[in-house]
Amino acid sequence: MAREIILAGGARTPFGDYGKSLKDVPLAALGTHAAKACLARAGVAAADVDHLVFGNVLPVDQQGYFIARVVALEAGMAEDSRAMNVNRACASGTQAIVTAAEQMLSGHSRLALAGGGENFSRAPYVAENVRWGLKRGPQAMVDTLDWAYRDPFSLELMGETAENLAEDFQYRREDMDAWGVMSQNRAGAAIASGFLAQQIAPIDVPERKGTRRMETDEFPRPEVTLEKLATLKPVFRQGGKVTPGNSSGVTDGAAMVLVAERERADALGIDYQIRLVDWALVGVPPRIMGCGPVPAVQDLLRRTGLSVGDIDYFEINEAFAVVNLHAEACLKTPRAKTNLYGGGISIGHPPGATGARMTITAMQHLIATGERYAVISMCIGAGQGMAVLIENLKAASRA
Repeated sequence: MAREIILAGGARTPFGDYGKSLKDVPLAALGTHAAKACLARAGVAAADVDHLVFGNVLPVDQQGYFIARVVALEAGMAEDSRAMNVNRACASGTQAIVTAAEQMLSGHSRLALAGGGENFSRAPYVAENVRWGLKRGPQAMVDTLDWAYRDPFSLELMGETAENLAEDFQYRREDMDAWGVMSQNRAGAAIASGFLAQQIAPIDVPERKGTRRMETDEFPRPEVTLEKLATLKPVFRQGGKVTPGNSSGVTDGAAMVLVAERERADALGIDYQIRLVDWALVGVPPRIMGCGPVPAVQDLLRRTGLSVGDIDYFEINEAFAVVNLHAEACLKTPRAKTNLYGGGISIGHPPGATGARMTITAMQHLIATGERYAVISMCIGAGQGMAVLIENLKAASRA
């Protein structure tokens, strides 16, 4: 009998602005917090989970290279459970979910935690030429966060690849800014309605005198206006179109989802409603990596026999607004069905966590609306695209 993969639980930390509330919280602590919250919401004992997959682009802290195993054991999983790190750049959180599912489809796992996180505020500086000794003179320190934001071939910053996409397809700065304002407004509405609060597990963060309870994302600026964004200068290219107002935020945070073989979920009495249907990965030219969602979604729809009209909701990562304009123009995705609760521009984009955050949001949306299908997609630095299809089982039973 073919194995079915279900998704349940789903929780994340608030996302902290770069250098602010989460800068003194180790990434392992963020991941553990999200993992425990996910288990609690799914009603699952940590001892029953056999695998944890953690997406992470930039290892930080001494635990960084072993982050998945640290999070697994700190969350209460048994010592004989397994854990692994995955890195598919901006799709790392989504890849973690897919990797956990692949372990189940191959018979190597039955119940897993999957997601990931980043704490870019803790990115180390390194001295590249010190190990074998310097002959003389000063040695510059290199920012490892800069490595994470550069194309490995051209060494352009990722924002410059967004400029390439805007130039190649003649997208207008005004339209990019309009998307940025929409993202901020939608995030503001989702905060006000309590939608985002449903997925956030509040966390205590250190302050000068004791701790403070952090309950909401730190990056959204729902009061921003189109007039304000129009005053921002391009940051990647003189005379360019990409600004801080139409780009994703540099943020810290972690997110986790429960991934289970359906038979195992039934045996444990897990309450679930969402099925992982399929996924697609593609390669695209690195210089316009932001085009990635278009062929990824097209391939996913081809694999599943669906059309854009069959999809009730889209989460397409707002790495840059031009990415979303390109997806909208090429795929004809309705704006009224896309990123209704904000995205990378307003909430922020810690690559290890983003895919899991988007998946949790899509799960919430399907459950709240009773709709059937959602697609989660993103571009990937160095030139890839990924798309994932999930299904509301209750809606499927009515079809």
